[in-house]
Amino acid sequence: MASPPESGTYMPDLPAVPAWLNKEDNAWQLVAATFIDLQSMPGQVVLYGSIVKKWAVNSAFMALYAYASTLIIWVLVGFRMAFGKRMLPFWAKAGPALTQDFLVRRAIFPATAPYGRGGVLETPRTEPYYAQASLVLFEFEFAAITLVLLAGSLLGLMNIRAWMAFTPLWLLFSYTVGAFSLWGGGFLYQWGVIDYSGGYVIHLSSGIACFTAAYWVGPRLKSDRERFSPNNILLMIAGGGLLWLGWAGFNGGAPYAPNITVSVAVLNTNVSAATSLLTWTCLDVIFFGKPSVIGAVQGMMTGLVCITPGAATHVHEYMMVPCWFAWRRAGAHVVGVPWFTMMILHKKSSLLMKVDNTLAVFHTHAIEGVLGGVLTGLLATPELCALDSPVPSASGVFYGGGIAQMGKQLGGALFVTVWNLVLMIGDDAAHGEEAYALWGDHEKFDVTRPVTTRIGGASGAPREDTVEQRLTSMAARGVTIQL
Repeated sequence: MASPPESGTYMPDLPAVPAWLNKEDNAWQLVAATFIDLQSMPGQVVLYGSIVKKWAVNSAFMALYAYASTLIIWVLVGFRMAFGKRMLPFWAKAGPALTQDFLVRRAIFPATAPYGRGGVLETPRTEPYYAQASLVLFEFEFAAITLVLLAGSLLGLMNIRAWMAFTPLWLLFSYTVGAFSLWGGGFLYQWGVIDYSGGYVIHLSSGIACFTAAYWVGPRLKSDRERFSPNNILLMIAGGGLLWLGWAGFNGGAPYAPNITVSVAVLNTNVSAATSLLTWTCLDVIFFGKPSVIGAVQGMMTGLVCITPGAATHVHEYMMVPCWFAWRRAGAHVVGVPWFTMMILHKKSSLLMKVDNTLAVFHTHAIEGVLGGVLTGLLATPELCALDSPVPSASGVFYGGGIAQMGKQLGGALFVTVWNLVLMIGDDAAHGEEAYALWGDHEKFDVTRPVTTRIGGASGAPREDTVEQRLTSMAARGVTIQL
C-alpha cells in the first residue's frame, strides 16, 4: 500500500519548497542573522550596561530601544529604500516589506546588475536562493546593530526621548543611503567600491555620525569623563565575547550563501580580532606598564571592524598585516593605529578633547572602517575579488589593480563621511532634548526653569542661573529641544 504524500513542513514541491529554494543557503542565512542578533541582543546591551559607571539602565535601554524600533521602521519602509528598485543613484524607492506576496518570493537585489561600457551587462544581478523574508531579516540585523553601535557614543549624553526621535531619522536618511549606494546597486556599487560587510555602511557611518552628534550635544561632567571605570568588568568581557562570536554571522553571512568566501571571511575575522587584541594589550604594557582589560576589549573590536570591509578579498597578507607592513617598512603596526589615535592623538588634539565620545566609537569604528577600506584597496587579491566583487578584474594596488581601486575606496569613504556630517549638522534630533541623560545622580535636568545653585556667589547668597548660563558652564553646544 502506497504511503500518503507528505504535507505541510515537509512538502517536497510548491508552495513550501519552490524550485529556486536552496535549503542549505536558507538555513545558513537564518543562522548568520541569529549570530548578528546575539551581537545586539544581548551582546551590546550587556556591554553598554556594564561598561558605564553611571546610567547603566539608561544605556542598556538605549540599545534595546534602537534594536526594536529599527525593526518596525525597516519592514515598513527601510528595507526597500536600501535594497529596492533604484530611485536615485544613492537611494531606492520606499515601500513596505510586510505583505505575503513580497516575503515568500525569491530574494532579489533589483539594482545590482552592473553594466560596463556601452551598456553591456557584466554580471547578473544578485538573486539568493531563498525567500525575501530571509533577506529582510538578515539585512535588518545589520541595520539594527549600526544604530546600537551609534548609541555607544551617546551614553550619558542624550535623553532617551531624544534618542527615540533620533533613531528612525538616522536609519531612513543615513543608513539606507549608504546601504543602497554600496550594497543595493547604487553608484558606489556600480563603480566598484569594495565594502564586503559594512566597513563603510555600518562602522564608518556610525562612527562619523556619533562623533558629530556628540560634538553638538556637548560633554558629560568633567568628573564623569575623568573617572569612567566599568561597573562590572566580567559582564563587560561577556558582552565583548558575544560581539566576537556574533561576527561569524556578520562577515559569514555577507556572501548570501555558505560558499568558500564564508570560510575565508570567518577565519580572517577571528585572526584579525585575536591579533588586534594582543597588539593593544602589548602596547598598554609597553607604554603604561600594565595590561588593560578595557584596552583588550577595545582592541578586539577594532580588529573585527578593520577586517570587515575586505574579510573575503585577501588571505595570508591580511592575516599578517602587522608583520608584513613592518617588514616592508610601511610604517607603524597597522592594528595599533586606533590605539594611537585614542590613547595619544586624542589627548593632543583640541577638537578630539572637546568631543565627549563616550565609548570611543569614533576611534574603534570610524578610524578602523576607513583603515580597513584603504587596506582592501591595497591588498585585495584578484582571485578572491572574483568571488565577491561585481566588477570584473577588481584587485588591490599590490596585485596589479593600480591606483584605481584605492581611489574608489577613498571616494566611497569620502561620500559616507560627508553625507553623515551634513545630515547630522542639519538634524535637530541630533542635538538632544537635554544636555545630559541624568543631572547629578538622581535629578533630571529641567530646562524649563532656572534653579538655585548649590554654591552661592561672592557674598555667599544663592543665585539663579538661566538655562543658557548653565549649558554654557557645562560646555554644552547646539540646540535644546523639548519633545
